[in-house]
Amino acid sequence: MRLTSFTDFGLRMLMRMASAPDRAFSSAELAAEFDLSRHHLAKIMQRLSQAGLIDTKRGGGGGAILARPPSEIRLGDVIRHLESGQALVVCFGADAGECSLDGRCRLKARLKAAERAFLDDLDRSTLADIALDQRPPIADVATLHNRP
Repeated sequence: MRLTSFTDFGLRMLMRMASAPDRAFSSAELAAEFDLSRHHLAKIMQRLSQAGLIDTKRGGGGGAILARPPSEIRLGDVIRHLESGQALVVCFGADAGECSLDGRCRLKARLKAAERAFLDDLDRSTLADIALDQRPPIADVATLHNRP
């Protein structure tokens, strides 16, 4: 299964926010951190907000904050919300059209089962399990240790 970049960035944002769950993050800060346009980031934040995963506040001192503790946010649910409307294969979509294999295809049931298994497995983990730690990235640690 391949996730969209929309979902990829949404997960990254949530991982970052889970590293400091009591802190509000501005859209400018997150956009700069992920080298993403503020417009695209705003769309992702809107979807996360609609899903009840984050709360947003406009203006000075505003920003986005997790709506629930990271330990209560299941990864499968995050993927379901962010990938909403993205069919795994064309025949799963609302606009599937006519399939010449319809009624004879045995792949569709297997793909649906695999998709369910994928999401069920992700439901075993929470955002707390994948929250970013506050240590510098590995490359930065290696640089610190190699200084003369």
